[in-house]
Amino acid sequence: MQETTYQLLEVANGKPIKLWTQGVPVEPEARAQLMNTAQMPFIFKHLAVMPDVHLGKGSTIGSVIPTVGAIIPAAVGVDIGCGMIAARTTLMAGDLPDNLHGLRCAIEAAVPHGRTHSRKGRDKGAWEHVPAQADQVWSALHPRFKAITDKYPQLERSNNRHHLGTLGTGNHFVEVCLDEANRVWFMLHSGSRGVGNAIGNLFIQLAQGDMRQHLANLPDRDLAYFEEGSQHFDDYVEAVGWAQDFARQNRELMMRAVVQATRQVISKPFEVALEAVNCHHNYVQNERHFGEEILVTRKGAVSAKKGELGIIPGSMGAKSFIVRGLGNEESFCSCSHGAGRTMSRTKAKNTFTVADQIRATAHVECRKDADVIDEIPMAYKDIDQVMHAQRELVEVLHTLRQVVCVKG
Repeated sequence: MQETTYQLLEVANGKPIKLWTQGVPVEPEARAQLMNTAQMPFIFKHLAVMPDVHLGKGSTIGSVIPTVGAIIPAAVGVDIGCGMIAARTTLMAGDLPDNLHGLRCAIEAAVPHGRTHSRKGRDKGAWEHVPAQADQVWSALHPRFKAITDKYPQLERSNNRHHLGTLGTGNHFVEVCLDEANRVWFMLHSGSRGVGNAIGNLFIQLAQGDMRQHLANLPDRDLAYFEEGSQHFDDYVEAVGWAQDFARQNRELMMRAVVQATRQVISKPFEVALEAVNCHHNYVQNERHFGEEILVTRKGAVSAKKGELGIIPGSMGAKSFIVRGLGNEESFCSCSHGAGRTMSRTKAKNTFTVADQIRATAHVECRKDADVIDEIPMAYKDIDQVMHAQRELVEVLHTLRQVVCVKG
């Protein structure tokens, strides 16, 4: 018999909310946002809330939203298919160079990252000349993309082919990590980049347009939805599925680039993907739960079916975890997607200094400047508390500590 570690929150005129947040702070604004979502008429059974929960746009990050006959584009968000990939190598800690700066520079050179806002010149976060590996993947993705852009030509102008195999900004990262046995892992976090953002924003606007007469009755305009059977519902399912595939391939391309960059720095031959995981944490898909076919939107949550592998990263100064799902049906077989923020990016930049960032990441070869203060470890929840709160959702297979971190 599984222990019950969730808190049950009843919602007037809505479905209940089950929160796996024992010992973890939940901001009042996030709680109110969850209650808004729980009042939507098509929610199936209950909302499941992960311990990394925090305020998001429209719907709360760290929530699992099961629906019947409807889909909320803003719940999936604009970084469609955002997620993690990790792979264990045959390298050991002793095989890494004493000074890791050269390895970080090699990875930074191999994977476009960040963004430059300029009308002239190339955005440093995109390819100037798309490499053959990325173009090969794009050629397989392109026919479905053309079918989408035939209906929605404005999506052609998005940054698509030139973003395939690139990292992005914000909390997206590439890391070199060591596990509990001092084995070397590569791990990275990214999604569907510019094209996913364009798809997400377009369909959020379409949902709000379709519901223009009903927006006043919604708890939040970002809860505008498509009903099953409508043209926009089917088009969104097609587009979101494509963006999720783009995101998965994007991570695989970057992982290959990280491996190639490392081989330029470390002469010792090594193998990769002895244990490998590639999982979304911002996405929607059809699943079967409690005997029924439903849509499950995970907004900052990872699938954790029984035996399924997942990745739960901490902040850039804390440990991360490779986990195996326990198949807890009450959580719709889900777990958290990370530690979860305790403060906004703006508040973090106003609260902490570069000196604080240097101290917090003393053990990591990474950028230590004003532009990454919003990612300082202290802006995140305690990852140990987060893991304890979801002990009935996943079991830990490996604990990773990062030694190199590349951020946009």
